[in-house]
Amino acid sequence: MSKILISGADILTMDGQLGLIHGADIAVENGYIKGVVPQGELLDWVPDRVISAEGKVVLPGLVNTHTHAAMTLLRSYADDLPLMDWLNNKVWPFEANLTGEDVYWGSQLACLEMIKSGTTTFADMYFFMPEVAKAVEQSGMRAVLSRGMIGIGPTADLALVESKAFAQEWHQKGEGRITVRLGPHAPYTCPPTYLEKVLALASELKVGIHTHLAETRYEFDTCVKDYGKTPTQLMHDVGLFEHPVLAAHCVHLTDADMDILARKNVGVAHNPGSNMKLASGVSPVTELLKRGIAVGLGTDGAASNNNLDMFEEIRLASLLQKVHTEDPTVIPALQALEMATVLGARAVGLEEDIGVIKSGMKADLIILNTDAAHLTPKHDIVSLLAYAANSTDVDTAIINGKVVMENRRVLTMDEEQILWQAQKCADRLAIMQK
Repeated sequence: MSKILISGADILTMDGQLGLIHGADIAVENGYIKGVVPQGELLDWVPDRVISAEGKVVLPGLVNTHTHAAMTLLRSYADDLPLMDWLNNKVWPFEANLTGEDVYWGSQLACLEMIKSGTTTFADMYFFMPEVAKAVEQSGMRAVLSRGMIGIGPTADLALVESKAFAQEWHQKGEGRITVRLGPHAPYTCPPTYLEKVLALASELKVGIHTHLAETRYEFDTCVKDYGKTPTQLMHDVGLFEHPVLAAHCVHLTDADMDILARKNVGVAHNPGSNMKLASGVSPVTELLKRGIAVGLGTDGAASNNNLDMFEEIRLASLLQKVHTEDPTVIPALQALEMATVLGARAVGLEEDIGVIKSGMKADLIILNTDAAHLTPKHDIVSLLAYAANSTDVDTAIINGKVVMENRRVLTMDEEQILWQAQKCADRLAIMQK
């Protein structure tokens, strides 16, 4: 791999000790950050190329902790419906006709959108996951991938078989950028007897879990009625949290539930945009963070958001908690950015590799152009990034030490072909629903 010098940038390291560094250089070598030093001090280190970043801001690449990448094909297809109506009558019938090729092009479209909006890592749960992995490998992104598993359907046993094969084929592949987890969909689709099989497989493969948890009031109330326990308490008693778990949504939680999540080091994927659009409720994020829980941010799928723009989620995460608690001081700008970077990395189990800019970490970086009307004047860089920046400000993206986007042109993907193929797949699937 080449040696890259990013020169003269303002660097928001997301590291508690380093903080914001003005006018500094970042040395990248063999996929890792070699050092962060004052501009011009790397006299004995000769880079292969220099990226001038004076007047720009460098951040760790954003981490989208929960999405369903290929659901880009359902963007704008079924809006303004309650969650269960949306799933049962629109989404699941549409998905029943998906092919591996559809999922491949839908995932390519998602990777393209995410790279262009500053996301370098995402956690995905879907099916035809080898096709998702191929899209990730080709795009240069980092991803935590899970084959979604429905324990009450006809494909329950097949999902176990396919998940095992997927993990054996793809875990730690793509230059180490691909991590595999198991993906039991949710407590209401995966009963305890099925989860026992999932957890046995997780132990065999030594992989973590990615699941939906306590997303809706209906799910919460039904679980209490059927089992006498909240969804979180049920998952605790089944033994789910004895494994590394990434729990998406976590909207309807009791104090006891939150204590369980904290005690078991469960990572939480907060999806403010999707939760608002589907009227699922407001996750008690401020309380989760007070307990030291790693709360990352996710977009959910493009069918329920309807984009994969993490800068939008940063802003929504902060503003939603402020209005919900009627306290303008909660989730300040820096904490919102932490949820999209360092806390997101911790939530998906990659905190040893990504999420902060410091020596020894993998070089997943984004460079933002701040020469714009909406980013002027520059009283406070952190505030600007959280409340004013948008996805189109991302100029350059580096993943695993490789430049994947430069001057807003994605170098690893054919954008024109992806847009054409994704539209073609979506058109065919829409016709099949009529």
